[in-house]
Amino acid sequence: MPHIPRPGPQASHAPPRLLVADQVAGRISLLDLPDGTERAELNHRHLAEHAGFLALPGDLTACVDDRAGELLVLAPYGPGAGRPLVRRRIPVAVPAEHLAADPAGRHLAVTTGLGRNEEAWTGLLTTVDLDAPDGAVAVRVRGRTGEPGVTVLGGPSPLVVLRHREPGELLVHRHRDLMRSVPACPPAAPVRRIALPDDDGHGDAHDPATGRVFAAAGSGVHRARRAGDGLAPEAPLAWSADGRSGGRGYYLRLDPVRRMLWSCVRGGSTDPGQWPDWSNDAWWHHLDTGVTGRLGLGPGLVFRLAVTARHIAYTRVHPDGDELILLTAPPAAGSRPEVGARLPLPAMSGAPRRGGTPWDGVQRRAVAASPGGGLVAVSRGGHGEVHVFDADRAAQVTTLTVPTPLDDGGHLALVTPGDGAHADPVGR
Repeated sequence: MPHIPRPGPQASHAPPRLLVADQVAGRISLLDLPDGTERAELNHRHLAEHAGFLALPGDLTACVDDRAGELLVLAPYGPGAGRPLVRRRIPVAVPAEHLAADPAGRHLAVTTGLGRNEEAWTGLLTTVDLDAPDGAVAVRVRGRTGEPGVTVLGGPSPLVVLRHREPGELLVHRHRDLMRSVPACPPAAPVRRIALPDDDGHGDAHDPATGRVFAAAGSGVHRARRAGDGLAPEAPLAWSADGRSGGRGYYLRLDPVRRMLWSCVRGGSTDPGQWPDWSNDAWWHHLDTGVTGRLGLGPGLVFRLAVTARHIAYTRVHPDGDELILLTAPPAAGSRPEVGARLPLPAMSGAPRRGGTPWDGVQRRAVAASPGGGLVAVSRGGHGEVHVFDADRAAQVTTLTVPTPLDDGGHLALVTPGDGAHADPVGR
């Protein structure tokens, strides 16, 4: 079993820092917290928002510039210490859909999705070796078109696992085989295929401590465990728990502090115009004990979440008022999460409205936290604002402003030195 660093005390006295990406305006800001001092800026950089930010060992962060077609390896603690924010720039195929790394942070994979297209048109997969001895840093191959999720399993022979829809399946590739591919994007055949019973997969996680991968789908969270150069399927986890049933999760995240999986189970009409009436439950699963539970969050739009040292943070958007929901998540394996606080968020002028889609042409919110600290950052789409909260005090600390509006909510990454965030090796 590989050694997975656990989050601990701050490795230095450096303050937490926040990466604020406006993917529409094309700007990334690096801010000190909580005072908001800007340490660096990147202009003409359009983050691939769906792929998000990926924490790497050494307090590094990776992301993809969707317009330039580059993987950026960022060093948030470079500025102020005589080093630049951008450490590496590596060409990758775009539009980037998902981004993941192996636990060591050396081997990465980037999948492509629809982008601004109505139908899938590219099946390109880029694999990256940040320490390639022969200089072959990035290689592109062709696979199935779609919007595949991806995880990268570590070890002497890292594996790239793609999670596909329609038909649902997991495809297993050896990272080294992909890196040896010839030029011109040749087709890549997997070494193993595992059929999934659903064609609606959405949400991926990887537990480096056990070598398990997880894929969220309508019928539950499907699991597989590494077995040599392949995967061995295991019994899925049900969405139903604590007497609450129905719905499914569209997002899945590993919590490295408490070794739990988290999602939000959405229930209700499939009509997007009915989004204010959707139900939302926090779903969680203890990886070591197998205990699973659900907890009601309230109606509206709840999607992504963030992990702090002692809380899990969700944002809920609703016509009657938005809020930040903080769940207390004690580290004891037998403990059960509870709603610790509900903190109001100021309204967005372009917020989703009843009868309309909650995604297209409206403002959204991004949320970020560090597993090594207690701060939570929430964006206010269209207003160029980021609200910073202290989860331990259940109180707002400050409101930061950036020079661009953060249309579509922007995207955030909160970094604390030595926080162990890379123990979740999937882009968020």
